[in-house]
Amino acid sequence: MKQPDTRPKESAEASSALPSTPITALKNVGPKRKALYEKLGIASAEQLLAFYPRSYQDFTSPLMADQCENGENVVIEGKILRKFAPASIRKGMVLYKLMATDGLHNFIITIFNNEYAYYGLKTGEDYVFAGKWSRAGSGYGLALNSFLTPDEADVLRPVYPLTEGLTGKMVQTNVADAIEHILPSMDDPLPESVRKEHKLISYQAAIRQIHFPEGHEQLAAAKRRLSFEELFRLTIGLKFLKGRERQTTGVRVLRPDLRPFIESLPYQLTGAQKRVITEILRDMASPYPMNRLLQGDVGSGKTMVAAAASFAAIERGYQAALMAPTEILASQHEQTLRKLLEPLGIRIGLLVGSLTPKAKTQMREAIAAGEIDMVVGTHALVQESTVFHRLGLVITDEQHRFGVAQRQILGEKGDHPHVLVMSATPIPRTLALMVYGDLDISVIDELPKGRQPIETFSIHSDKRERALSYIRDHLARGEQGYIVCPLIEEGENSGTNSGMTSGMTAAVTYARQLQDGPFRGFSVGLLHGRMKPDEKDAVMADFASGKIQLLVATTVVEVGVDVPNATIIMIENAERFGLSQLHQLRGRVGRGSKKSTCILLSDNDGEENRKRLAIMKETCDGFKISKEDLKLRGAGDFFGYRQHGAPSLGINDVLEDTALFAEAQAAAYALLDKDPELSFPEDRLLKLQVEKMVQSSAKN
Repeated sequence: MKQPDTRPKESAEASSALPSTPITALKNVGPKRKALYEKLGIASAEQLLAFYPRSYQDFTSPLMADQCENGENVVIEGKILRKFAPASIRKGMVLYKLMATDGLHNFIITIFNNEYAYYGLKTGEDYVFAGKWSRAGSGYGLALNSFLTPDEADVLRPVYPLTEGLTGKMVQTNVADAIEHILPSMDDPLPESVRKEHKLISYQAAIRQIHFPEGHEQLAAAKRRLSFEELFRLTIGLKFLKGRERQTTGVRVLRPDLRPFIESLPYQLTGAQKRVITEILRDMASPYPMNRLLQGDVGSGKTMVAAAASFAAIERGYQAALMAPTEILASQHEQTLRKLLEPLGIRIGLLVGSLTPKAKTQMREAIAAGEIDMVVGTHALVQESTVFHRLGLVITDEQHRFGVAQRQILGEKGDHPHVLVMSATPIPRTLALMVYGDLDISVIDELPKGRQPIETFSIHSDKRERALSYIRDHLARGEQGYIVCPLIEEGENSGTNSGMTSGMTAAVTYARQLQDGPFRGFSVGLLHGRMKPDEKDAVMADFASGKIQLLVATTVVEVGVDVPNATIIMIENAERFGLSQLHQLRGRVGRGSKKSTCILLSDNDGEENRKRLAIMKETCDGFKISKEDLKLRGAGDFFGYRQHGAPSLGINDVLEDTALFAEAQAAAYALLDKDPELSFPEDRLLKLQVEKMVQSSAKN
């Protein structure tokens, strides 16, 4: 698992001040190990110091055999009773086994291909072992990870997320070298006054204790210090991003009459939708621009709320604009809004990059003349040539996919219009406050009536043919389905660890095989990110109309047209997707009243993947899933911060540390009151870090 990196990449402005020592400056890090570290996002010794352990092996409190849980990583003390002869199980792989006892129960220790460990363990001697525990009937077993003598065992040993070829011992040795030779020259990013006031240990002490804690108390102090620092820096960075002055707005939407809109709806709004609409209308009547985040799970009805807000603004003489990250999603919104609002006399327009130059010009002229009340589009909306007549409301969908600069440009096309940002990625409230700063938050926590939970299964590839037969049964009943693949073509690098693509399913080849084989006689379509926008739109239109019965797609379908008749989805190589992404993909079905099914296909039997798939089977609640996703992957990977300009959160447990966040936020505001520009000498390093964060965001 890739650990979020809290140290930003070097910028031209700050590279001379912020340290960056090549990873090869450390002992035993040559080109081969350097390449392995780069797979984990580590290019410098400073980044390695910020590569925090995922967990710790607690050698201080070993368990007894009958206390160990099957399948768990455990630490147990025991005496070696007997060694068995080594066995060669295949070329280059030797299996070593020993028998040990904890005094009450015997257990078999298994060692894979580690001659040093086997011969290092002496019969009749006591050790503390760490490894994965197993129970088979009345027998116990331990797959050995590491061991210490009882004299060495009063420690917590770090466990790092690794990649193939890089061992925990290698990382520990390199981190120790960086602590000895690199850390002493690094300055503390937190001003001394802040550290003293909040009783925080120094940066150097925190780094030493986070990697090699002397005990639980020292580890807690290190975590608190580094968590505080991340939240403190994030708060200041968000303040710099947003600007400290609050503008008033010339857009006042006072007492709009929503009755025509509500009465025209084919069904009743949910209680959650009504509550959120009330919050939005209150904001839009304010002399200050609305800045509200609208969160809602897949299928919760966010577009309906956006339509209500747009109707309110248009009814009072303003224009509304909705920006989506893809043309497919923009087209879906345009079609939905056209159905909802055109019967009420509202003129809807679409502005996307695939329009002909003539069509773009005509649409922009109509927008500037006020002949279009609501325009839906992609990045074309923020281009300089797009001018609005009287823009009053800006809506962005899946907003974390846009950079700050893009949202600001659209917001500057009017007299400080109201802004509503929508996300179908549910986020725990504390994290939303951290990431979105001053935005107010509305949550649609209720699904429309008639929606059924999506039944979810996980299977191995040896059950694929049975699953395909199950999908075929759905198509034969007149329903539709999806199959999602992680790759477009065979052999491509998906952007993660090399060597991982072998055996992975590629959409282009798979679609052809399915059409010629098990789905002969059915219409199979293909959708992937390298297709031209008009090609994608044509495929989605054919799927929505029923011309395509089975759609083979990559994750480009994650945000796609709603097809109520689609009732089954199979996701190949499910281990390749984050939990929240799996949930978004699963949300492509279950859009109507029919029972829907999701099949997760994965041959990865690793402990983490088993937990992930179990969560997907247990719940369809996006907020619960996002919480587990954060625990497993960290907030940085969860939001794709590196791609979208916000800082990553590594050590901080954003789900639980609400009190620490409040303390760090208050400290950050207090510092900015004293030093708004971070110009004091003691704030120099902090300023450099924040500037790089702002520069990174502005580029996206």
